[in-house]
Amino acid sequence: MFNIKQVLFLMVFGCFYQSGFSQVGVNTATPLSTLDINGNLSVKVVNLTGNGSGTSGSAVLINDGVYISISPTATDDKFQLPNPVSFPGRIYFIRNINNSITAQLTTASGLFFPKNSTTGSSSIFMYEGNLRTVTVISDGVNWTYIN
Repeated sequence: MFNIKQVLFLMVFGCFYQSGFSQVGVNTATPLSTLDINGNLSVKVVNLTGNGSGTSGSAVLINDGVYISISPTATDDKFQLPNPVSFPGRIYFIRNINNSITAQLTTASGLFFPKNSTTGSSSIFMYEGNLRTVTVISDGVNWTYIN
């Protein structure tokens, strides 16, 4: 027979053991990763319009969504990513959907680094033929971008 201490120990051990190795499966009975999805994945899409102030005005904040369609209304309208320190590991897919106007992507803190580079910049410009779509990833200090 088990005494009360042994039962409590087994219950506590069972809870910690299960939470330490938890895996969630969607449409799969045996997940092989922390999150294992067998099927399609949809992410939140957000459309943002520039404020028409160009380089001299305030930036339109990017604070929601995963796939962001931006539409500047004046040349170099600013769109600002959040502080990368606050969102380590966060990924955004950003596309300038305006065919003729350049958008400026800025950040509240840190720099933008192109993949495989050690040279950062405070902003990047998105326009037809060059960086029309970028993927940005927070490393907890800066943003890395891939086009």
